[in-house]
Amino acid sequence: MVRRPLPRILSKDSAQIARTQLARSRELARTAADSATDVLHPLITVTRGLRLLAAAGRRRWADTPKDKRGPLLFFVASVFLIVALMPYGPLLALITVMAAAAWHGRDRTPPAPEGPDASQTERLQALYEALVPYFAGADDPAPLYAHGGEWEKAYAAHEFDDAGRIGHLVIRYPAYFPDGDHQARARIEQLLTVKAGRSREYHFAWDEEGNQLTVTALAPLPADIPAQRFVTAPGETVLGFTDPSEVQRTLPLSYGEERIDVPPVVWRTGIRSTEPHLLAMGHPGSGTSTLLRSIALQTLQYGDVLIVDGGGTGEYACLTGREGVLAVECALPGALASLEWAAQETERRLIAINLARQAGDPPPEDTRRPLWILLDRPSVFAHLATADGRKDPQTLLQVPLRHGRAANVTVVVAEQFDSAEALSDAVRQHTRARVVLGTAEPQQVEAVLGMAPHTTPMAQVPPGRGYARLGSGPVHRLQVPRTPDPYDDATSDADRQAVLELLPPRATAVGAANLSKPADLSKPTDKKAPVAAEAMAAES
Repeated sequence: MVRRPLPRILSKDSAQIARTQLARSRELARTAADSATDVLHPLITVTRGLRLLAAAGRRRWADTPKDKRGPLLFFVASVFLIVALMPYGPLLALITVMAAAAWHGRDRTPPAPEGPDASQTERLQALYEALVPYFAGADDPAPLYAHGGEWEKAYAAHEFDDAGRIGHLVIRYPAYFPDGDHQARARIEQLLTVKAGRSREYHFAWDEEGNQLTVTALAPLPADIPAQRFVTAPGETVLGFTDPSEVQRTLPLSYGEERIDVPPVVWRTGIRSTEPHLLAMGHPGSGTSTLLRSIALQTLQYGDVLIVDGGGTGEYACLTGREGVLAVECALPGALASLEWAAQETERRLIAINLARQAGDPPPEDTRRPLWILLDRPSVFAHLATADGRKDPQTLLQVPLRHGRAANVTVVVAEQFDSAEALSDAVRQHTRARVVLGTAEPQQVEAVLGMAPHTTPMAQVPPGRGYARLGSGPVHRLQVPRTPDPYDDATSDADRQAVLELLPPRATAVGAANLSKPADLSKPTDKKAPVAAEAMAAES
């Protein structure tokens, strides 16, 4: 009996090959259509002209009074008779009609202007004059930049948007400009941002070998994508969305009544992750709590979550008592007890995994389920611990931070810039995935991410907007999905329902008893009882 081959699973490489073949087929079809259009262009022109002549004849016949239509028919018949009796008359008539049809059927679309108009030329000249003090050299015998010079030599390409502003610009600069100096680059980027328009974000690509700078105006990231289930594998967490040119992956999302593909910033955790822990920084109202809520809703599909809220504002009250949520702590005693248990759990997992490996067995089942520790504003607990004479809760994070990757434990810390000095050295050293949200100075962004972004920040940004860098990778623009607190009065009904649909069911008494978490931890007080009751009624 002949064996039938098993169907091959569509892998990432095969999907990439299929997309490449589809793109090639589309390109071939487009090329064939353009070639056919070029070949049939005379016939198309003559056909269009005959249609126009026929329409003109019908209009002339309709405009002619009825008492004059008889003489007009007699005149047309006489012309046809004379043409038929003349030598080569029909041939000459056919040539004349074809020539008239070709003349009337020609493309009368005015050609697009080849160069910029007067206002665009003024913009380019003003930008050129502004760059002269930075790119001009006193000892250059043939300077590329000089006052009153020609901007055509300095710009390799330029494009304008519909509003008449610069959308794309390729600038040539002399080889002696110190393009390797960060401060020199920053001055040029700041100048171009001011001259091209402050209300947009720009991407700067420096080509040191070719002595060219490419400036591109970026489209704003969508800030109204609601929280939803993302098509990801276990161990993958969507931090937000970025530009299509930065990543090679897209996710299908529900955007209103449509389905769109958006490029995500995916953070991979687990045993083989090179950046197992994350640090998020921002100012008040920047969206760090929204990021932690979004991460919690995603990780509850396949893991357990322990939340320590230093702000004490009830931002995570919707997660209290849910399946997979070990605790939501807002007080110092509960935070210390929870983090101490997390450290002991990490050590227990390490010992169990080590014993299993020594015996040649797979890791135990209770060590495979991921454990996530989410800390929002730990500096508040550090201040309270110092006042009460207790130890800083961040000292209990050393074991999860150092050995969390091997024990399948992930730590996420969110802090504000005004309390950044209160972060412990362990948090600074072991959080290789970094996120900066909200309006921040370029020096603050570079200090957190370790590298300055290639885009200019905006003066006013929506909540959840910022930058992300995973390990030693590039800096991406980031927009966190809209995940507000469903128990907040300011949350809209659509956003509240979207978050409530993602919440796991409430844990039963038997399920709560089976948790390894101590049962005497303090619970946060919900100060939004009316809204909470209303949201739970909508959920049920």
